[in-house]
Amino acid sequence: MAAYGGRLRGAADPVAVDLGYGAAPWTAVELLGRLRTVRADAEVVGVEIDPARVAAAAPYARAGLTFAHGGFEVPLPRGRRPALIRAANVLRQYDEGQVAEVWARLRERLAPGGVLVEGTCDEIGRRHVWVAIGPEGPRTVTFATRLGSLVRPSDLAERLPKALIHRNVPGEPIHAFLAGFDHAWSAAAPFAALGARQRWIRSVQALRAAGWPVTDGPARWRQGEVTVRWDAVAPGARGCRFPGVGGTIRVM
Repeated sequence: MAAYGGRLRGAADPVAVDLGYGAAPWTAVELLGRLRTVRADAEVVGVEIDPARVAAAAPYARAGLTFAHGGFEVPLPRGRRPALIRAANVLRQYDEGQVAEVWARLRERLAPGGVLVEGTCDEIGRRHVWVAIGPEGPRTVTFATRLGSLVRPSDLAERLPKALIHRNVPGEPIHAFLAGFDHAWSAAAPFAALGARQRWIRSVQALRAAGWPVTDGPARWRQGEVTVRWDAVAPGARGCRFPGVGGTIRVM
């Protein structure tokens, strides 16, 4: 999430929304702390559909941190529009066919230049995959992990966002990407002697060399992240060639 804090730096109204923060407001509290390192007047509004959760979070409200009852309409007072919306684990119970509609509703609420970050993570934050979505649509997919817990990159498949998780089958780009990542990880096994971080970096370098459109760099790779363009792994891409194990595959 640190990679998106810069969105608030030049925002006319530096407000972010933590949509569906859950039974306890810890993610909203943490988000405010991170964003305040980028901009001292940043604000976070935690939004929950369950009134009981909003009431339970109220004691944690303070300057710059408030909680509101609502859903995909993202209710902010005085017509405010957020520069950042984070929605983690919100769409897990929805059908894949509903994702585009939800994305569209949330995109409409963004301030100009804003970004929606929608994805899935595990309960303790070891593994997280999210899509970054601008007002025009999805841009990138980020895969993030605590490297010490990783056996192989495809372990992240269980945390794919709803738009991708049912597409992790042969013939789909996301499956090709994860298979290629596993192949690169295996080839980088000698670097494990230098630590999981060096093995991850070497694997990502191999992915980029193979033609995958990696959009970030070593500063994020060292944190156990890698970001690729959405159009490289989007569901049902047609007529494109993607790097695969032992060569390329064509998704038809």
